[in-house]
Amino acid sequence: MATANLTVDLDAIAANWRALNRLSGQSVQTAAVVKADAYGLGVTRVARTLAASGARRFFVAYAEEGAAVRQALGPGPQIGVLSGHMPGDTEMIHDLDLTPMLNSLEQITRHLEALPGHAFGVQLDTGMNRLGVEMLEWQAVAPILIEAGPELLMSHLACADDPDHPANEAQLKVFHEMTDGTGVPRSFAATGGILLGQRYHFDLTRPGVGLYGGKPYDAAIPAVTLTLPVIQTREVEPGETVGYGCTWTAERPSVIATVAGGYADGLPRTLSSKAQLWDGDTPCPLVGRVSMDLITVDITDLPEVPRSLDILGPNQGVDALADTAGTIGYEILTALGARYTRRYQESTA
Repeated sequence: MATANLTVDLDAIAANWRALNRLSGQSVQTAAVVKADAYGLGVTRVARTLAASGARRFFVAYAEEGAAVRQALGPGPQIGVLSGHMPGDTEMIHDLDLTPMLNSLEQITRHLEALPGHAFGVQLDTGMNRLGVEMLEWQAVAPILIEAGPELLMSHLACADDPDHPANEAQLKVFHEMTDGTGVPRSFAATGGILLGQRYHFDLTRPGVGLYGGKPYDAAIPAVTLTLPVIQTREVEPGETVGYGCTWTAERPSVIATVAGGYADGLPRTLSSKAQLWDGDTPCPLVGRVSMDLITVDITDLPEVPRSLDILGPNQGVDALADTAGTIGYEILTALGARYTRRYQESTA
């Protein structure tokens, strides 16, 4: 079998949710963000695990993602759609009981006209300048909207992963200005916002990347192991090159393992000749370029040829690999390819 094994530790995801729920405080509800197929890990199994752990509200990016969560969980849990009420989504929002987070005057009009009485929330722009109703627009429509009974008023922090960034306090001030006195439940904190402290928690927190073992939640339990099978090995003499572009040249007699996995599987080309793979606790350097389906690894110093090597695991998490690639853990997680054989690990108790 040449496909790699992506092992998802559902117990770790559940434990991370419970820990972030405790950090959020007893009076605060903790949701779960499961967009992008639960950050690449498989939304059906992940959403069911989180629901069993106590999550009752979930967030996705698009209505189509909400359909997958509803299919996984059935009726009951609330599913918030962060992109709001887009053209063509009305039937899906209604039939699947999704809760759009309305982002603009256009969406507000569409929702109230197409689905009067159907649950909705409102996303406010407090300074990120991405999604959300701006201050002047909100002042104009707030009386009408509040009378219509939104489920939630929310906003999103631009710099929550940097606790000392002045944008955090600036956005918090604006959020208070826009929402104080409305009597509507509020949400401001994703994973990074939870770690900023209770002033950012309000009524609902919505952790995402921290559930899956990523920064800025340094206390998270790693949730992913990615094991790549060795397809072939060869001996390379000094002066011989390996891979596209002949970018790596052997300086000693070397044993090179060709390993299943490449940029089609979410391993960035920027890992070329930089990353490490692991045989247990022994690091093995990736040599040459990452290609579409394959990478090459120097295993000269191993006592024997391994059947597989880990690129994500106890010795190298998603953020460490991301640092090597010059990106962020979110990108590593969400790019994990569809060709991997996904295995789910959970206790049977």
